[in-house]
Amino acid sequence: MQRFAFSFLKIAVVSYIGLCATLFFYQRKLLYAPQPRADESAPTLALATDAGSTLVSTREIKGDKALLYFGGNAEDASSYMREFSASHPNHAIYLMHYRGFGGSSGTPSEVGLFKDALALFDAAYAQHKEVVVIGVSLGSGIAAYLARHRPVARLILITPYDSILNIGAGKFPWAPVRWLLHDKYESWRYAPQISAPTLLIAAANDNLIPLKHTQALHGAFAKGVATLKIIANEDHNSIGGNAEYLALIGQFQ
Repeated sequence: MQRFAFSFLKIAVVSYIGLCATLFFYQRKLLYAPQPRADESAPTLALATDAGSTLVSTREIKGDKALLYFGGNAEDASSYMREFSASHPNHAIYLMHYRGFGGSSGTPSEVGLFKDALALFDAAYAQHKEVVVIGVSLGSGIAAYLARHRPVARLILITPYDSILNIGAGKFPWAPVRWLLHDKYESWRYAPQISAPTLLIAAANDNLIPLKHTQALHGAFAKGVATLKIIANEDHNSIGGNAEYLALIGQFQ
Protein backbone atom coordinates (compact mmCIF):
# COMPACT_ATOMS: atom_id res chain seq x y z
CA MET A 1 0.00 0.00 0.00
CA GLN A 2 2.81 2.37 0.88
CA ARG A 3 4.56 1.58 -2.40
CA PHE A 4 1.33 2.26 -4.30
CA ALA A 5 0.90 5.61 -2.56
CA PHE A 6 4.48 6.59 -3.35
CA SER A 7 4.04 5.62 -7.01
CA PHE A 8 0.81 7.60 -7.22
CA LEU A 9 2.49 10.64 -5.65
CA LYS A 10 5.40 10.39 -8.09
CA ILE A 11 3.04 10.22 -11.06
CA ALA A 12 1.11 13.21 -9.74
CA VAL A 13 4.27 15.28 -9.27
CA VAL A 14 5.59 14.40 -12.72
CA SER A 15 2.22 15.22 -14.27
CA TYR A 16 2.08 18.54 -12.46
CA ILE A 17 5.58 19.47 -13.58
CA GLY A 18 4.63 18.48 -17.11
CA LEU A 19 1.55 20.69 -17.08
CA CYS A 20 3.55 23.64 -15.75
CA ALA A 21 6.24 23.06 -18.38
CA THR A 22 3.60 23.00 -21.11
CA LEU A 23 2.15 26.27 -19.85
CA PHE A 24 5.62 27.82 -19.70
CA PHE A 25 6.75 26.81 -23.19
CA TYR A 26 3.43 27.25 -25.02
CA GLN A 27 2.03 30.28 -23.22
CA ARG A 28 2.54 32.65 -26.14
CA LYS A 29 0.58 30.31 -28.41
CA LEU A 30 -2.27 30.64 -25.91
CA LEU A 31 -1.94 34.43 -25.66
CA TYR A 32 -1.41 35.33 -29.32
CA ALA A 33 -3.30 34.01 -32.33
CA PRO A 34 -1.84 35.77 -35.42
CA GLN A 35 -4.30 36.58 -38.18
CA PRO A 36 -3.68 37.44 -41.85
CA ARG A 37 -4.51 40.90 -43.22
CA ALA A 38 -7.78 40.34 -45.07
CA ASP A 39 -8.25 43.91 -46.31
CA GLU A 40 -5.22 44.85 -48.38
CA SER A 41 -6.90 47.81 -50.07
CA ALA A 42 -5.75 50.31 -47.43
CA PRO A 43 -2.24 51.76 -47.72
CA THR A 44 0.26 50.42 -45.20
CA LEU A 45 2.95 52.10 -43.20
CA ALA A 46 5.98 49.90 -42.51
CA LEU A 47 7.70 50.58 -39.19
CA ALA A 48 11.29 49.39 -39.03
CA THR A 49 11.80 47.13 -36.01
CA ASP A 50 14.47 44.87 -34.57
CA ALA A 51 12.50 41.97 -36.13
CA GLY A 52 12.15 43.52 -39.59
CA SER A 53 9.03 45.61 -40.06
CA THR A 54 5.62 46.05 -38.47
CA LEU A 55 2.79 46.92 -40.86
CA VAL A 56 0.11 49.47 -40.09
CA SER A 57 -3.05 49.87 -42.18
CA THR A 58 -3.61 53.58 -42.65
CA ARG A 59 -6.00 56.23 -43.82
CA GLU A 60 -4.05 59.46 -44.05
CA ILE A 61 -5.88 62.75 -43.56
CA LYS A 62 -4.11 66.07 -43.14
CA GLY A 63 -4.81 67.84 -39.88
CA ASP A 64 -4.11 67.62 -36.18
CA LYS A 65 -6.22 64.54 -35.40
CA ALA A 66 -5.22 60.89 -35.53
CA LEU A 67 -6.48 57.60 -34.13
CA LEU A 68 -4.22 54.68 -33.21
CA TYR A 69 -5.78 51.24 -32.74
CA PHE A 70 -4.42 48.20 -30.93
CA GLY A 71 -6.65 45.16 -31.24
CA GLY A 72 -7.28 41.84 -29.55
CA ASN A 73 -5.14 38.72 -29.54
CA ALA A 74 -6.88 37.14 -32.54
CA GLU A 75 -7.91 40.16 -34.60
CA ASP A 76 -7.19 41.35 -38.10
CA ALA A 77 -6.84 45.07 -37.42
CA SER A 78 -7.55 46.00 -41.05
CA SER A 79 -11.15 44.84 -40.64
CA TYR A 80 -11.87 47.92 -38.50
CA MET A 81 -10.93 50.53 -41.09
CA ARG A 82 -14.51 51.09 -42.25
CA GLU A 83 -15.86 51.32 -38.68
CA PHE A 84 -13.30 53.89 -37.52
CA SER A 85 -13.51 55.85 -40.77
CA ALA A 86 -17.22 56.30 -40.03
CA SER A 87 -16.90 57.06 -36.30
CA HIS A 88 -13.84 59.35 -36.70
CA PRO A 89 -14.21 60.98 -40.14
CA ASN A 90 -11.76 63.80 -39.32
CA HIS A 91 -8.99 61.56 -37.98
CA ALA A 92 -6.08 59.97 -39.75
CA ILE A 93 -6.30 56.28 -38.85
CA TYR A 94 -3.51 53.86 -37.96
CA LEU A 95 -4.37 50.18 -37.31
CA MET A 96 -1.37 48.18 -36.09
CA HIS A 97 -0.74 44.60 -37.18
CA TYR A 98 1.23 43.06 -34.34
CA ARG A 99 4.44 41.17 -34.99
CA GLY A 100 3.48 37.95 -36.75
CA PHE A 101 0.05 39.39 -37.69
CA GLY A 102 -1.09 40.68 -41.07
CA GLY A 103 2.29 40.40 -42.78
CA SER A 104 4.34 41.98 -39.99
CA SER A 105 7.73 40.44 -39.27
CA GLY A 106 8.73 38.59 -36.12
CA THR A 107 6.76 36.97 -33.35
CA PRO A 108 4.62 38.82 -30.78
CA SER A 109 5.83 39.58 -27.28
CA GLU A 110 5.08 42.22 -24.68
CA VAL A 111 8.46 43.93 -25.10
CA GLY A 112 8.23 43.91 -28.90
CA LEU A 113 4.66 45.22 -29.07
CA PHE A 114 5.44 47.98 -26.58
CA LYS A 115 8.38 49.09 -28.73
CA ASP A 116 6.23 49.09 -31.86
CA ALA A 117 3.47 51.09 -30.18
CA LEU A 118 5.92 53.82 -29.18
CA ALA A 119 7.34 53.90 -32.71
CA LEU A 120 3.87 54.17 -34.24
CA PHE A 121 2.89 56.99 -31.92
CA ASP A 122 6.06 58.92 -32.71
CA ALA A 123 5.45 58.54 -36.45
CA ALA A 124 1.83 59.68 -36.15
CA TYR A 125 2.61 62.49 -33.70
CA ALA A 126 5.13 63.98 -36.11
CA GLN A 127 2.16 64.83 -38.35
CA HIS A 128 -0.80 64.97 -35.95
CA LYS A 129 -0.65 66.61 -32.52
CA GLU A 130 -3.96 65.26 -31.20
CA VAL A 131 -3.70 61.48 -31.04
CA VAL A 132 -6.56 59.34 -29.73
CA VAL A 133 -5.56 55.81 -28.75
CA ILE A 134 -7.96 52.84 -28.67
CA GLY A 135 -7.00 49.48 -27.19
CA VAL A 136 -9.23 46.40 -27.17
CA SER A 137 -8.74 43.38 -24.92
CA LEU A 138 -5.05 42.43 -25.27
CA GLY A 139 -4.47 45.77 -26.98
CA SER A 140 -5.74 47.67 -23.94
CA GLY A 141 -2.50 46.75 -22.17
CA ILE A 142 -0.45 48.12 -25.06
CA ALA A 143 -2.57 51.29 -25.17
CA ALA A 144 -2.19 51.84 -21.41
CA TYR A 145 1.59 51.47 -21.64
CA LEU A 146 1.66 53.93 -24.54
CA ALA A 147 -0.47 56.50 -22.71
CA ARG A 148 1.92 56.29 -19.75
CA HIS A 149 4.92 57.13 -21.93
CA ARG A 150 3.57 59.47 -24.62
CA PRO A 151 1.31 62.60 -24.72
CA VAL A 152 -1.91 60.84 -25.75
CA ALA A 153 -4.88 63.20 -26.17
CA ARG A 154 -7.56 60.68 -25.17
CA LEU A 155 -7.52 57.01 -24.30
CA ILE A 156 -10.26 54.43 -24.89
CA LEU A 157 -9.82 50.99 -23.34
CA ILE A 158 -12.36 48.34 -24.32
CA THR A 159 -12.77 45.18 -22.21
CA PRO A 160 -9.50 46.05 -20.44
CA TYR A 161 -7.77 44.31 -17.54
CA ASP A 162 -5.56 45.15 -14.60
CA SER A 163 -3.00 42.60 -15.82
CA ILE A 164 -2.76 39.44 -17.89
CA LEU A 165 -0.87 38.04 -14.92
CA ASN A 166 -3.89 38.41 -12.63
CA ILE A 167 -6.23 36.96 -15.24
CA GLY A 168 -3.91 33.99 -15.77
CA ALA A 169 -3.62 33.37 -12.03
CA GLY A 170 -7.42 33.22 -11.86
CA LYS A 171 -7.77 30.87 -14.82
CA PHE A 172 -4.92 28.55 -13.77
CA PRO A 173 -5.10 28.56 -9.95
CA TRP A 174 -3.21 25.26 -9.81
CA ALA A 175 -0.10 26.70 -11.52
CA PRO A 176 2.56 29.16 -10.26
CA VAL A 177 1.57 31.61 -12.99
CA ARG A 178 3.49 34.49 -11.42
CA TRP A 179 6.72 32.54 -11.89
CA LEU A 180 5.91 31.13 -15.31
CA LEU A 181 4.43 34.03 -17.26
CA HIS A 182 6.61 35.93 -19.74
CA ASP A 183 4.18 38.66 -20.86
CA LYS A 184 2.40 40.17 -17.87
CA TYR A 185 0.82 43.35 -19.34
CA GLU A 186 0.46 45.03 -15.96
CA SER A 187 -1.76 47.96 -16.90
CA TRP A 188 -2.37 48.76 -13.24
CA ARG A 189 1.28 49.86 -13.02
CA TYR A 190 0.84 52.49 -15.75
CA ALA A 191 -2.64 53.77 -14.89
CA PRO A 192 -1.65 56.07 -11.98
CA GLN A 193 0.69 58.05 -14.26
CA ILE A 194 -1.78 58.43 -17.14
CA SER A 195 -3.18 61.97 -17.36
CA ALA A 196 -5.11 61.73 -20.65
CA PRO A 197 -8.91 61.61 -20.27
CA THR A 198 -9.71 57.91 -20.34
CA LEU A 199 -12.84 55.90 -21.10
CA LEU A 200 -13.06 52.26 -20.02
CA ILE A 201 -15.82 50.18 -21.61
CA ALA A 202 -16.64 46.77 -20.15
CA ALA A 203 -19.12 44.00 -20.96
CA ALA A 204 -21.22 43.02 -17.97
CA ASN A 205 -21.13 39.30 -18.88
CA ASP A 206 -17.49 39.08 -19.95
CA ASN A 207 -16.14 35.62 -19.10
CA LEU A 208 -12.78 36.07 -20.82
CA ILE A 209 -11.85 39.24 -18.91
CA PRO A 210 -14.06 39.19 -15.80
CA LEU A 211 -15.50 42.56 -14.83
CA LYS A 212 -13.53 42.64 -11.57
CA HIS A 213 -10.30 43.02 -13.54
CA THR A 214 -11.66 46.06 -15.40
CA GLN A 215 -12.91 47.56 -12.16
CA ALA A 216 -9.50 47.02 -10.55
CA LEU A 217 -7.85 48.88 -13.43
CA HIS A 218 -10.36 51.71 -13.15
CA GLY A 219 -9.51 52.04 -9.47
CA ALA A 220 -5.79 52.39 -10.28
CA PHE A 221 -6.26 55.66 -12.20
CA ALA A 222 -5.91 59.00 -10.45
CA LYS A 223 -9.24 60.46 -9.38
CA GLY A 224 -11.15 62.11 -12.20
CA VAL A 225 -9.00 60.77 -15.04
CA ALA A 226 -10.95 57.66 -16.02
CA THR A 227 -14.64 56.89 -16.53
CA LEU A 228 -15.98 53.33 -16.52
CA LYS A 229 -19.01 52.39 -18.60
CA ILE A 230 -20.48 48.88 -18.30
CA ILE A 231 -22.61 47.59 -21.18
CA ALA A 232 -25.39 45.35 -19.88
CA ASN A 233 -26.30 41.98 -21.40
CA GLU A 234 -23.11 41.75 -23.48
CA ASP A 235 -20.07 39.49 -23.32
CA HIS A 236 -16.49 39.79 -24.55
CA ASN A 237 -17.33 38.98 -28.16
CA SER A 238 -20.78 40.56 -28.53
CA ILE A 239 -20.03 44.02 -27.14
CA GLY A 240 -18.67 45.28 -30.47
CA GLY A 241 -22.12 45.22 -32.06
CA ASN A 242 -23.89 47.08 -29.26
CA ALA A 243 -25.31 50.50 -30.22
CA GLU A 244 -24.43 52.01 -26.82
CA TYR A 245 -20.83 50.85 -27.20
CA LEU A 246 -20.54 52.40 -30.65
CA ALA A 247 -22.09 55.63 -29.43
CA LEU A 248 -19.67 55.90 -26.51
CA ILE A 249 -16.69 55.58 -28.82
CA GLY A 250 -18.09 58.13 -31.25
CA GLN A 251 -18.82 60.64 -28.48
CA PHE A 252 -15.41 60.37 -26.82
CA GLN A 253 -13.59 62.58 -29.30
